[in-house]
Amino acid sequence: MEDRFIMLMEKIQSSFLFGGNAPYVEEQYELYLADPASVADEWRAFFDALRETPAIDGSDRDDEPHAPVVSTFVDLARRSRATQITLDDGLAIARKQVAVQSLIAAYRMIGTRKAKLDPLLWTPPKASIELTPAFYGLSSADMSTRFSTADTFLFDEDATLQDLVAALEQTYTGTLGAEFMHLTDAGERRWWQMQLESTRAKPSFSVAEKHRFLERLTAAEGLEKYLHTRYVGQKRFSLEGGESLIVLLDELVRYGASKKVATVVMGMAHRGRLNVLVNIVGKPLRALFDEFEGKSGDSLPAGDVKYHKGYSSVTQTDDGPVDVVLAFNPSHLEIVNPVVQGMARAKGDASNERDGSDVLPVEIHGDAAMSGQGVVMETLSLSYTRGHGTGGTVHVVVNNQIGFTTSDPRDTRSSFYTTDIAKMIEAPVLHVNADDPEAVAMAVRLALDYRTTFRRSVVIDLVCFRRHGHQEQDTPAITQPLMYRAIASHPGVRTVYAQQLIKEGVVTPDQVKDYLEAQRESFEHARESNAVEAADQTDEIPGWPKFLEDYAGPVQYGPPLSAQVRALAQQVSTVPDGYELHPLVGKMIAARREMAAGNKRLDWGMGEHMAFASLLSAGIDVRLSGQDSARGTFNHRHAVLHNQTRTSRSEGVYIPLEHIGEGQGRFTVTNSILSEAAVLAFEYGYSTVNRNALVVWEAQFGDFANGAQVVIDQFIAAGAAKWGQLSGLTLFLPHGQDGQGPEHASARLERYLQLSAQDNMRVVQPTTPAQLFHLLRMQAAVFDRRPLVVMTPKSLLRHPEAVSTLDDLATGAFREILVDTQAEPSPASSVERVIVSSGKVYFDLLEHRRTSGVADTPLIRVEQLYPFPSRQLAAEFARYPNLKTVVWCQEESRNQGAWSFVEPQLREILPSDAQLRYAGPAASASTAPGYHAVHAARQAALISSAFTD
Repeated sequence: MEDRFIMLMEKIQSSFLFGGNAPYVEEQYELYLADPASVADEWRAFFDALRETPAIDGSDRDDEPHAPVVSTFVDLARRSRATQITLDDGLAIARKQVAVQSLIAAYRMIGTRKAKLDPLLWTPPKASIELTPAFYGLSSADMSTRFSTADTFLFDEDATLQDLVAALEQTYTGTLGAEFMHLTDAGERRWWQMQLESTRAKPSFSVAEKHRFLERLTAAEGLEKYLHTRYVGQKRFSLEGGESLIVLLDELVRYGASKKVATVVMGMAHRGRLNVLVNIVGKPLRALFDEFEGKSGDSLPAGDVKYHKGYSSVTQTDDGPVDVVLAFNPSHLEIVNPVVQGMARAKGDASNERDGSDVLPVEIHGDAAMSGQGVVMETLSLSYTRGHGTGGTVHVVVNNQIGFTTSDPRDTRSSFYTTDIAKMIEAPVLHVNADDPEAVAMAVRLALDYRTTFRRSVVIDLVCFRRHGHQEQDTPAITQPLMYRAIASHPGVRTVYAQQLIKEGVVTPDQVKDYLEAQRESFEHARESNAVEAADQTDEIPGWPKFLEDYAGPVQYGPPLSAQVRALAQQVSTVPDGYELHPLVGKMIAARREMAAGNKRLDWGMGEHMAFASLLSAGIDVRLSGQDSARGTFNHRHAVLHNQTRTSRSEGVYIPLEHIGEGQGRFTVTNSILSEAAVLAFEYGYSTVNRNALVVWEAQFGDFANGAQVVIDQFIAAGAAKWGQLSGLTLFLPHGQDGQGPEHASARLERYLQLSAQDNMRVVQPTTPAQLFHLLRMQAAVFDRRPLVVMTPKSLLRHPEAVSTLDDLATGAFREILVDTQAEPSPASSVERVIVSSGKVYFDLLEHRRTSGVADTPLIRVEQLYPFPSRQLAAEFARYPNLKTVVWCQEESRNQGAWSFVEPQLREILPSDAQLRYAGPAASASTAPGYHAVHAARQAALISSAFTD
């Protein structure tokens, strides 16, 4: 060891490495760790020997930080040349330098655990032995020794251990703490070290900026106190204790503008929402007061409580205007997160910046909700995916340190911090004491600088408290006496900060009073106003127009469809020369070419492609996402073609729908992450912003949509009625009894029909490609869109009779019902039984009719279940003057499917002499049998009973 060390030291001293070329040494060590054989013999021998030497703290050398090795060489080399130290002395000094570097690393890793983050001081930070020099074998005798600081931004070259520890304390254990050492990228870690250590994490703001912070705190506190005294006992979910959130968000908007942010899209739960609406988003005070007084300015069918509402406005900043949007959100806390991401992606797709960097999504989380709600993890997983990424989100945690009134902090999570979930996407986390508004503002600037530089997400953990209970009538002291004893004695952040600024000479007591008085005057002025200054900026539909009861005529975009369909069919079935497709895909494309030539009828996949192509050719965007959307769960779509001879992921992919023609709309197809709730909510948010798009979410199996039930219930079905928020989102839900078991059978049609009212959405079950074609074109054409729920088939994707012609596409239109064209001619007066059904079961009925000798029994298909086509069905029933029995036939169990919904609808239009019968399985707890034999027997029985019972 000694000989090798001396030899290596001599080599270092005589080379250009000596005197500060530390990066080279670090590079050699990195190479050595990856492959010892990749470095020279003398380097390898020394590194081997160094790793064999026990570490000072007894830790494993495999975890030895790289920087200590560099510092060891630099320090040893300098000292060796100056004093010709002995080998033993050199090793002792090297070990102490390594110990110092380990101490620095510990502060960077866990310094936040000692930071002064709690405004209440009711749970003081726990002292960590890892943040003491003694833990690494350094004694009081070493405090005056100078050590290299080459791997830090704290000092130029070296410093005494005493000064170094003081600098580390200032940087990592103040009112602003940072976690960033979990980041994989060394450049990002280095960036955070430079930003924090070069400033000692101490903010520096101008007098004007400090005045603004005080004014924002005054506005935040003033609004809460005014509402508390003026509207006694009314729920508002106060921000008191977390007023610094207003400083934080105000700085996000204003500093964001200097970073070229033109749009800020925010989502949050109800805690503090009213304050954010008024003091950040710009909702008029008069409008808020009217809501407290029961004076609603909208005429929506349902409306919603004031702390669920959204708003949008334009904020003027020194760097230009910024659109600020707060999304609507129900009480389901974090469910708005993916909605915000979808809105931001849509705005980014339409922005002036090609990468959407001028759109900033901001998610405001609750402390317990962030670690407790699964949709948080799902949304985080979308962060950097191709189809759902938004270039970095600022996550803000309003950390009340309690979760909810009766919770014990020990029961709210299993992680150390509530923000630890964000480490799954390697987001840096800034923990900040809400009693230090300047540290809060500094955290914002650091977060935005990082997001701008690296286009990645970042978290700000705003550690504050909640002065009242969950809502203002709650009494939290019953279950949290210690915390609320500390809260009762806290004067409030505005008072704390005002006293600090007075002490600094930044403001005078009179100026503090002036801010308070200005706030009071603004409230009284708003109260005295005779009318609402501005109505809620929603997408409310004047008059709440209804869907057309039937859809007359094809939607036209540009040239007539008859002149388009053949050209579009050829385009979607064209593959570049030399493209080698998988044999199965090649066979499908060949079949599509036959369809384009008119030699073969169109199947479901071709009809769908034709719908997309016709919209794209008219400049309308088409966006499709789901877990298997590019290929299709059942291999029917293949929107993305893969060259089987490609040599890398980035080449050999061809998407025909991206090559429809000049000026076409944007086509996006995405195989999403394995999530229903987050992805469906994302697409809902996207659809509320991009009105020039057909936005489709496809479930892998329709059954799986129930994993997103909150999105369906609260947003898709009720968003327009509650908030006037329009969405043209389309859901593709594969549905049908095919003997594949209970989780691969039913899209729960009954649930969507139960949610249908007030023309809130359209629920359909088309049975031909032409019907789907016209349906999708109609969905894209209607200006005042509603969601469209499509029960798509599985077995019909390749059914020989579920086909259409090019002429059906060129001249037809979507029909709410399809009348029977295959029954054998007979006098209408002889028809006594009509069978009505919806979906795939029609083809089973058709086959049974052919083989059973009842060829004159008409079969009527209900293609649109809601709004229910009562007029069209009544007209069809009237064709049969001696009609005795109307049968509703379904393959879903009696308590499922459409029966419960259609029964009262059918009874209203039933001829007076006719009876209504149900043909289908009995009620069942499960959606389908798990045994194929049971399925087959059940199916045969229900089909037979439709004709005979």
